[in-house]
Parts: sequence; structure tokens; C-alpha cells
Amino acid sequence: MDLKSGYPFWAVKNGLMQAFDPLLEDVRCDVAVIGGGITGAIIADALADAGHEVCVFEQRDVGWGSSAASTALLQYEIDTHLTDLTREVGQESAVLAYRACQEAIGLLGELARGVRDVDFAPSDSLYFASHRWHVRRLRNEFEARRRARLDTQWLEGSDIARDYGFDAPAGLLTSTAARLDPYRMAHRLLQRLQRRGAGVHGRTRLIPVHATSRQVTLASESGARVTARHVVVATGYEAQRWIDQDVARNRSSYACITEPIDPGVLAGTMLWETARPYLYLRTTGDSRLLVGGEDDSIDIPKRRDVRVEKKAARLMKRVEGLFPQLSLRPAFSWAGTFAETPDGLPFFGPHPQWGPRVLFAMAYGGNGIVYSMIGAGLLRARLEKRAHPLMKLFGFERLR
Repeated sequence: MDLKSGYPFWAVKNGLMQAFDPLLEDVRCDVAVIGGGITGAIIADALADAGHEVCVFEQRDVGWGSSAASTALLQYEIDTHLTDLTREVGQESAVLAYRACQEAIGLLGELARGVRDVDFAPSDSLYFASHRWHVRRLRNEFEARRRARLDTQWLEGSDIARDYGFDAPAGLLTSTAARLDPYRMAHRLLQRLQRRGAGVHGRTRLIPVHATSRQVTLASESGARVTARHVVVATGYEAQRWIDQDVARNRSSYACITEPIDPGVLAGTMLWETARPYLYLRTTGDSRLLVGGEDDSIDIPKRRDVRVEKKAARLMKRVEGLFPQLSLRPAFSWAGTFAETPDGLPFFGPHPQWGPRVLFAMAYGGNGIVYSMIGAGLLRARLEKRAHPLMKLFGFERLR
């Protein structure tokens, strides 16, 4: 599956940081993590830290799938408003999901500091009303977040004009956000895992042979077999091929990044808007402006490929509409596949089609890296037969 188009900045910036050897002989482990992107790396790291014998397998080179195309906006906000999610799953569950995302930002910061040099930095996040008629709904969202004791602050249009230099009728400001280089983070986590003795294999595509009540057997194209007590399928948007049930819809998102600029007020704040699909922008550690959005329903790589340059031009034009003093040109532009679920929540855990030994890590949505941090703890609880407050809400159980 071709997950990206164009020239994703992280892959260009970092290059192939390390080529992990393919699997050439049979191996046994406690947990086989299939997927060497940011989600698989975070989960494998957490399970190994908890004492589980982990092996990681990636069918491409590590991080070369969706992680290379991610724009890595780390926010506690879910694409589904708290008010809307409350109507979907109830107030207690909705607040629980939002609070877990808020806590996960700090946990990601601790993880990034442990591996270092992954362009992690805390940030503010300004969610602004795209149109005046969005203000009432945004105000309701602010009140719901305040009642839930989430980090949030109301800004009037005059506040936004004064502090950020662009026109918007209102906005919500939070200080619980961050930036990250997801490709570099995945590599550094898996490099550390390998140094600690875990098996990490690139260019190894595994297919399931059979799953029993005691173990799961998988085979590589070279004929090597993997026998594991549990399997975690962390193959991102390709994980849907493992199950017959449609649980998410694939879409395409577009992004571009400038040469280094003077970011001014944008240096410590990421912006995104209430319109759907939404425009978003943030800076990087080397003062580039990363812009994304223009999502569409295209799920055919060749059709997505030809749209990249036009979409990048539209994104730049929209940013210049907010900040006319900026004259921007994309240095690199790209597109990537992403998936969204009807309620905006991820799936972590077993699916009835495979039984309890095969666990899925579908960190779908606009804050997939944040979901992955939560999912690491949730899947560990599953393996260790412990309760977790989000087990049902973030599991396939909610589809029943």
C-alpha cells in the first residue's frame, strides 16, 4: 500500500537513519509487534520497559510509511469536539478520553527526553473560529472543557489580533501541546530497543499462519517463522486489511514546509481552525513553517500524487490570507494516507475475528501519536490481564 506522495520533510531531513536487517531465521518472542513506525515503536518500547520480550517487524524500512508523512501536531484535542463526543459516548467517557490525551502529552515529553534529539518541544495551541457563525459552537465547547477541568482559555477576536496578528472572531488557547519529529522518534526508540537486545527487523513482511489459544505463528516471505505469545498489529492504516469489518475510512491529507523563516508569534504556538477540513500550521526546531490540511476522500495513490503541488499552493495561499506580511513558498510538499473513525476514537485491543492473542493498535485520527502513547499503556494492561479505564471505550467492544 502506497501511503505517501511527494517529498515528506522528515524523510528528506533525516535520510535513512539506520537500515535494520530483515528476518532470516525463525524466532520466538513474547510479543511480536508488526509495524516499525511511530505507533509500533512507542508500543514496543513500553512493553519492553515492562519486562516483555519484544520483537519488531516492519515490511519497509523503519519509519518509511505514514510516520514519514505525519505532521506530528501533539494536542489533547480529539478531532471530535468534547460536546459531540459526549453525545456519542456519554459525558463520563468523553471526558475520560480527553483527559487521557492531555496526560499523554506529558508522557510523550518524558519519552522524548529519554531518547533525545527528536525535535520535541512544548507548545501552545490556538483553535480559532473560521467564521463568525462558528463562535457559538466554539463557546459551548469552551464551557464543556472548562467543566471537565481541561486546560483551556477563551480568546476574543481582539485578543487574537493583538497577540497573534491575524483576524479571527474567537478562539480557544491551550498550553498542553507539543511538536515532534515522528520519523526520528521512531528510529531512536527502535535503535535503543535493539541496543537493549530486542530484535528489530526491517524489510520483513509477515503474514499470519494460525492463531491458537496459546500462541500465534507468522511467516515471512523468506520462509522464516515467528512464534509469539501475542501479536500487536501496529501497521497503521494498513491494519484494516487484517479484519473483514470496516472500522474506519481512509482519506488523504496534504502538507508542505517552508525554508527557515522568522516565525514571530508562531514560534511557540500551533494554529488550527474550526472549519472542516481544517487548516493547521506549526513551526519546527529550525524555524520552518509546516502547513497542512486540504484533506479529501482520495484513496488512490496515483490520483493523490498529481494533487500534491496544487494542494500545497492552496495551503500557502490560505496562510498568506491570515498573515499577508508573509511571502511563502514550499520547500517540500507531500501527501499521506490517514484514516478516521466515525467517532474520532482509536481502536486498541483484540478483534473477535482473531481472538485474544492478536491485538490491534489503530491510532486513527488527527492526534494518532497521542493515541499511541495511551494505547501503549492500554495494550500492556491487556497483556498483563489488568483493568484499564479506556479498555472498552478504545476497544472494538464499542462497536457492538
